[in-house]
Amino acid sequence: MPLPCPSTVILPVHRWNEGGRARWQRAEELGFHAAYTYDHLAWRSFRDDPWYGGVPTLTAAAAATDRLRLGTLVTSVKPRSPIAA
Repeated sequence: MPLPCPSTVILPVHRWNEGGRARWQRAEELGFHAAYTYDHLAWRSFRDDPWYGGVPTLTAAAAATDRLRLGTLVTSVKPRSPIAA
């Protein structure tokens, strides 16, 4: 039976040029099959800290990695909806 493909979660709390890029690249180097992030507006313990958008984070991660599958665990649709604007 094949082994399960390992995945990881990388929270969007680091600026891209201050360790954000390196985290996604390291996940790929470690052999993770996929990496996910959250697209919340904030997250409990990071409420007063920077929290970057999930879609831009995944776009940057796609440009910085070669084979890592990417996705969101949660996507906040309502705040970005043209109907809600």
